[in-house]
Amino acid sequence: MTNRITELFNIKFPIIQGGMIWNSGWKLASAVSNAGGLGLIGAGSMYPDVLKEHIQKCKNATNKSFGVNIPMLYPNVEEIMQIIVDEGVKIVFTSAGNPKTWTPFLKKNGIIVVHVVSSVKFAIKSELAGVDAVVAEGFEAGGHNGREETTTFTLIPMVKEKLQIPLIAAGGIATGRSMLAAMILGADAVQMGSRFVASNEASSHINFKKKVIETQDGDTHVTLKELAPVRLIKNKFYTELQDLYQQNPTIEELKEKLGRARAKKGMFEGDIENGELEIGQVAGLIYEIKPVSEIVKEIITEFKEIKASLC
Repeated sequence: MTNRITELFNIKFPIIQGGMIWNSGWKLASAVSNAGGLGLIGAGSMYPDVLKEHIQKCKNATNKSFGVNIPMLYPNVEEIMQIIVDEGVKIVFTSAGNPKTWTPFLKKNGIIVVHVVSSVKFAIKSELAGVDAVVAEGFEAGGHNGREETTTFTLIPMVKEKLQIPLIAAGGIATGRSMLAAMILGADAVQMGSRFVASNEASSHINFKKKVIETQDGDTHVTLKELAPVRLIKNKFYTELQDLYQQNPTIEELKEKLGRARAKKGMFEGDIENGELEIGQVAGLIYEIKPVSEIVKEIITEFKEIKASLC
């Protein structure tokens, strides 16, 4: 399965694991890389010294390519970028910020840069900023989402028309069938987040993983658009948040309700009622917690079978 993305990252399969907060530690990243995809450590939930430890452990756990996802709006980003360079990380996915800010620095240090976008406009800006590839993420995706509300099915072909660099599709992709669909629409590869949450190696709490496989269509919703849009599972926290919305809350009142470490409480500590449970709509197609090796094997097997049946 050689194409522009597999050659760019030196991987076997065009599958990238999303760098998700509280889910994507070194165990998940190294497992995905060892299975033939590209594993990403999610730096968004890590202090700089914790990130450094995860990078070092990942290097010891795999001799394959892996990368780090960095939301650029997080504090300590300067320190994190220096750790990336010092530790010899070769691939960085940036998100939640202007790609012009850090792409020149990373490229100067010989690092492959990919930026995550949710619109055609920002895909074009990313290419102009000099990134090597773009992740175009549809509104189906879990976690922090684009304000445009453009779905993957619509976004990928529109972005494909405007870009010369490789394109990675994200949002609503968890199977070989959906992987093939994304590539038919114009993607060179897919990024999967939710599917790898329900894996043995994900660093999230077992309570959250079990909740993910129980989730059905309609059980997730994008909220908190006034702060940063986020798709999460409807639970007690979500219901309380919607009750607050009935009172026309101020930004400060929403921030107070969200509080600190709400996502950690839910995904990492396993409080499925009071925590923020970020997951994509495609959770409704995920039925079992499995080892990463089995997940990747199933995806590739289905991809090849469906593709062959269409020929």
